[in-house]
Amino acid sequence: MKLTAYTNFALRTLQLAALRAPGLTRVEEVSQAHGLSRAHITKVVHELGRAGYLETLRGRGGGFRLARPAAEISVGEVVRLTEGPIELVECFNPSSNTCPLLGVCRLSLKLHEATAAFFAVLDGLTIADIAANRGALLERLDRALAPI
Repeated sequence: MKLTAYTNFALRTLQLAALRAPGLTRVEEVSQAHGLSRAHITKVVHELGRAGYLETLRGRGGGFRLARPAAEISVGEVVRLTEGPIELVECFNPSSNTCPLLGVCRLSLKLHEATAAFFAVLDGLTIADIAANRGALLERLDRALAPI
């Protein structure tokens, strides 16, 4: 299973917001810290704001912060938001499936089981968890953000 870069950007954005909490984080900080396009991060912040994960403040001195406590945001729910339906194989999507083995295929059954296990792990992981080693993370990020 491979997640999109967009999902990675969303998780990195939330992680940095958790590290900066309760203060504000700017799009430029995420962009520079991870070597990502400002336009991509702006899009991510917009979607995360619309979904209720971030509170955004416009204007001079603006930025964004977590809209909910980091411990209440599961990585699994963010992945579901940014990835949409996970269709490992054709038969995961009933509207486009052409496989004649649907309903009798053990591979399909096990792939569904594996996907459920994948999300069970991510559902048990929070943004607070991925920001828990705050000191080590900030030390690395401070080097990347030195000019800001």
